[in-house]
Amino acid sequence: MIGIIDYGMGNLRSVENALHKLKVDCVITSQKEVLDQCQKWILPGVGAFPDCISNLKKMDLFDYIKDSVNNGKPLLGICLGMQALFEYSTEMEYCQGFGFIKGNIQLMEDLNVRIPHIGWNQLEKNQDHDIYSILGHEPYVYFVHSYYAQDYEDKDLIGYSVYGDLKICGLVQHKNVLGCQFHPEKSAEDGLKILKYFVEDFV
Repeated sequence: MIGIIDYGMGNLRSVENALHKLKVDCVITSQKEVLDQCQKWILPGVGAFPDCISNLKKMDLFDYIKDSVNNGKPLLGICLGMQALFEYSTEMEYCQGFGFIKGNIQLMEDLNVRIPHIGWNQLEKNQDHDIYSILGHEPYVYFVHSYYAQDYEDKDLIGYSVYGDLKICGLVQHKNVLGCQFHPEKSAEDGLKILKYFVEDFV
C-alpha cells in the first residue's frame, strides 16, 4: 500500500488516479495509524513552502514524517513536496524544511524566461541511475513552479532540465528519499514509469 500524505495542499487526486492507472493500491490520508500500514509514502504539494510546513506541523505530521523517513521509510516528494525535502526555503520568508537533502529553495530569477516555469522540458541525465533504464531515450516531463533547488550536492542529482540560463534540479535521490520537481502524474508515459519505479523498485 502506498500512502499519499494529505496535509491540505496538493494534487492528491491526480496522484491517486495515476497510481490507479498503474493498478497500485494507495490511500489518501493524514492519519498516522493508516500511514503506519503503508510501505511507502508520497508527499505531493501545490502552493507556498511556508504553508506546507505550517500545515504539516499543525496536523502533527512534520516530526512524524521526519522520524519515520530517518528510520528508513521510503518517501517520494512531488513539486512542493520535493522542495520540502531540502533544508530551507526563502519563499515569502525563511522557512526550514525536512533537511533530508542538502540544499535550499530559491526564487527563479532570470529575466530571459517566463516565471513561473510552466510546461514540458527534457529531463537530462546527470548521472547513471536505474531509473533511466525504463525511461524513453529523451524523456520529457511537466513542470509548474517558480522556485527551485540550489546548493545541492551533485551526487544527489539524478536529472535536470534547462530553462533559459537556469539549470533546474528535476530529479533527486538521497538514500530512501526521492524527489521530482516536475509532476510525474502529469508527465505522460515517462511520468507513470517514474511512479512505477518508486512503487516497485525504489529502496
